[in-house]
Amino acid sequence: MKNKSYIGLSFIILVFGILFVPKIVDRIKNGDVVRNDRMSLSYEIKKDAAKSSLVIMGKAPDFKLTDQNNKWITNADYKGKVYVLEFFFSTCPSICPVMNKNMVRLQDTFSTNPNFGIASISINPENDTPKVLNEHAKKIGVTSQNWHLLTGDKNYIFNLSNKGFNIFAGESKEKVNGGFEHSGLFALIDKNGAIRCRRDQHGNPILYYDGLEEAGIKAITEDIKLLLNE
Repeated sequence: MKNKSYIGLSFIILVFGILFVPKIVDRIKNGDVVRNDRMSLSYEIKKDAAKSSLVIMGKAPDFKLTDQNNKWITNADYKGKVYVLEFFFSTCPSICPVMNKNMVRLQDTFSTNPNFGIASISINPENDTPKVLNEHAKKIGVTSQNWHLLTGDKNYIFNLSNKGFNIFAGESKEKVNGGFEHSGLFALIDKNGAIRCRRDQHGNPILYYDGLEEAGIKAITEDIKLLLNE
């Protein structure tokens, strides 16, 4: 009787190995060994949400500056519009020409939509007067009435950049070519004046978009479309 029991148990173990071990091995290889069906469904929902929803990061800082046409422009002028904001300067010898080029791409992509705008704030306002910015606007190809190149008090602008938006800008005339250093980031603001962004592959907000890389321009273009349709 004992021999028959051992034979029967051995047969069951053999069948289990043939049917289920390969599946377990596959799940281990795919990293799914700890995920049941409900967990997998939850994971897929979270992954899709990360792709499709834009995070609200809070209200964008208020500002009041002078544009290339010597007109006062405030954040209220962008109310009801989706807009992209950057910090730059006209004599920048490094990243600004790339940022300018990519902003022109965004301008041209949404040229027929009156609810899209751009704010380009100079971090070298002592040089970038309204007259200088007017000439710079012509040089880089600004055609939209909703693209304002802005200037004002330097301390005010640096405070707006570093504390208001937390987008780095600094002055270093001895160490940096051009005398100023800054990030190449673009901020995306919705129709209600809130900073918006997508999530990364881990579900974390990216906060700002890379204004220098193709991936960043593609991402912000897609997200501008989403906000314009909200």
